[in-house]
Amino acid sequence: MLRSMAGHCVLGSCLAVVAAGVLAQSAAPQKSNAATNYPQRSIRLLVPFAPGGGTDIIARVTAQKAGDLWGQPIVVDNRSGGGGTIAAQTVATAVADGYTLLLPSISIAYAPAVYNKLPYNTDDLVPVMLIATQQNLLVVNPSVPVKSVIELIALARAKPGEIRVATGGAGASDHLAMELFRVSAGLNLINVPYKGQVPGTNALIGGEVQMQISPMASLYPHVTSGKLRGLAVTGSARAKTAPELPTIAEAGLPGYEFYVWYALLAPKGTPAPVIAKINEGFNRALAAPEVRDRLASIGIDALGGTQEKFAAFLQTEMRKWTKVAKDANIRVD
Repeated sequence: MLRSMAGHCVLGSCLAVVAAGVLAQSAAPQKSNAATNYPQRSIRLLVPFAPGGGTDIIARVTAQKAGDLWGQPIVVDNRSGGGGTIAAQTVATAVADGYTLLLPSISIAYAPAVYNKLPYNTDDLVPVMLIATQQNLLVVNPSVPVKSVIELIALARAKPGEIRVATGGAGASDHLAMELFRVSAGLNLINVPYKGQVPGTNALIGGEVQMQISPMASLYPHVTSGKLRGLAVTGSARAKTAPELPTIAEAGLPGYEFYVWYALLAPKGTPAPVIAKINEGFNRALAAPEVRDRLASIGIDALGGTQEKFAAFLQTEMRKWTKVAKDANIRVD
């Protein structure tokens, strides 16, 4: 379901280096007593975005189950701002003992490509596992006189620079989704950054802006309640949660495709046996029917898997988004 675009750049000192190291070390078993009694106390799970969004929902649902399985609480700590860089910086500089983790979205892969300067060293984070994925949803305020993607594109072309789009801040995943839509359709849309996707949605409902392309988990409830009008989803196929909505590609913009994925990372230097224990615990949580059903009900597909698989996937995604950022000229100071 997650497909990569061709890329050719070579990233320097960044997560790709750490990911490559994970792959190289996977064949060498490490013995340690570090994970024998892990966890012995509460774990802090940092989420780079405000409460109520897709990342926050995934973190809370999976953390609750993993904590129950371990018999230790996992406390979700929302650190929004900077397109996810503030939370990443906190974890990158934390003690590498397994008690401070990061659950970011796809932004962790494209941050090195879009930010002129990151507040943390990207090679100070180590991949743990892929958690979940979901489509975005293109919505408009009900006052906007369009009921389809074709009509929206026509309106935007007729009134260039008049449609304001809410995003979760410069460099946030919905910012990239919007820029991909804008460039693909050749439109003049105005990016209005907020401190997170949820504040942006509230602004859209209030009529401050006219459009948003954000994760389904946070937007679809507002579509069913009538507060927002859903036009299309961003994946390659219709979402099971909202089968009545076409994909953007089938609704008038062929080739458009965008998914948001979520993952788990830890500070570099966290003992390998502890990483393995964290991976095992969250995989068990994601395999629980109640977790999978809860996430599926809001359009999120639970994934899971090995550290090595995520490390390889991360390298591919970083190459992909470096190319996208370059082609769309996306840079954040």
